[in-house]
Amino acid sequence: MRSVTLTTSLAIALSMGAAAHATEAVDLLILDATVIDVATGKLDKGAAVAVKGDTIVAVQPTAKAKAAFTATRTVDAKGKFVMPGLWDNHVHFGGGPELIDENKALLPLYVAHGVTTVRDASGDLPEHVLAWRGEVASGALMGPTIFSSGPKIEGLKPIWKGTLEVGSEAEADAALDKLQGLKVDFVKITENTLTPQLFVYTVKRAKARGLITSAHIPAAITVDTASEAGLSSIEHMGYALRLGSPQEAQIAAEVADGKITGAQATAQTLASFDEATAMAGFRRLAARGTYVSPTLNGSRATAYLDQDDHKNDPYLAYIGKGLQATYAWRVERAAKDDAAAIVRRHAVYEKNASLVPMLQNAGVSILAGTDAGFLNSFNYPGIGLHDELQIYVDAGLSPLHALQASVINGPRFLGHGDRYGALAAGKAADILILDRNPLSDIAATRSIGGVVLKGQYFDRQALDEMLKSVAKSAERSGGA
Repeated sequence: MRSVTLTTSLAIALSMGAAAHATEAVDLLILDATVIDVATGKLDKGAAVAVKGDTIVAVQPTAKAKAAFTATRTVDAKGKFVMPGLWDNHVHFGGGPELIDENKALLPLYVAHGVTTVRDASGDLPEHVLAWRGEVASGALMGPTIFSSGPKIEGLKPIWKGTLEVGSEAEADAALDKLQGLKVDFVKITENTLTPQLFVYTVKRAKARGLITSAHIPAAITVDTASEAGLSSIEHMGYALRLGSPQEAQIAAEVADGKITGAQATAQTLASFDEATAMAGFRRLAARGTYVSPTLNGSRATAYLDQDDHKNDPYLAYIGKGLQATYAWRVERAAKDDAAAIVRRHAVYEKNASLVPMLQNAGVSILAGTDAGFLNSFNYPGIGLHDELQIYVDAGLSPLHALQASVINGPRFLGHGDRYGALAAGKAADILILDRNPLSDIAATRSIGGVVLKGQYFDRQALDEMLKSVAKSAERSGGA
């Protein structure tokens, strides 16, 4: 009996020992990295990130991870800095059906620059972008995760194509019905021909349905009117600029009465700008939870076309000939500006850029987005997001706050903060591996050693091959 007991005890002990040394199989193990907590700026040195499928299963000290996991692939990240993949929170796809392939070819360009998620703010190919959204999600198409507004809501006979035209409250309701049927991620509203009254109605009705909204704000109403109606985000800093004028309500009324144009309204706003008034207005936005997406990279390129015509930009190699042709619209408009108009556009850009730290200090959530895509001249997908972050830092934001505007505020705005925005168990395995610390120098976001997209690891060589493939596609493109 004693012999049986000893044998049983030995078997149990051996079994417990084996269990203690059992390891969990994972697909990817990143070892010896310095993990960046983008929420706090804390650096966790010597850490490992374990990935299974498209999800992070653990972030822990490397020694512990080596004992706990067996990986199909391991990556030595000693001396590297690891953070969540970047989000470009304002992009466009469009230019007409003949440019579908050129737009689709841009998707790897984002990934090659560490942008693992984009927020599509509508163009004239909404059905195709929604299809790409599903194909990327299923793994059938390689590209960044896409969150899309689908077709934008506009007034009757707008200049923008691919829109839902609205001329009555009933049509506004029908447009929202359609967008909900398409399962869009948010609603985009623009003001080219949409009446101010219908704009406010549409924002209110969208909010009542629980929909997230983003918009261009009509010049005939105040920014507070739009924010109070429940607008979730203001797209482009030029609209937020209006809060800095003590005369904003008067200027809006004059636009509504047809006494002044939008351009004249901007000039009056700039001339009457008051920092204290702006800060008070920004604090009201923050209190209501209204986000702002500055999209300064594209406006900078246009503002300074007199100094740089961008004809020798190396990144033109990645843009199809048809998409390049869409740049001409803004270039030709800028070419008509006289010396005084050029000075004004410089001044408007500089003032808009100066508002970035003011928004941050007022507590407004900034959405880092580029406006990259068709029409927006020399605003290149992928690298444009790095340029946008650099603009924020040059304007006075800390590198940490700039990163938060991309990788934390983006998912939070869309209600996906539980899945994105950090490297932690349960979060999406969208990871950026950098050679240098972006908290010390925001330009370090460009020093990409590798990217993990939905759990799939791409080393530097693979990213370079992506770039070569995009360049070949652009070279083969025939244009519009």
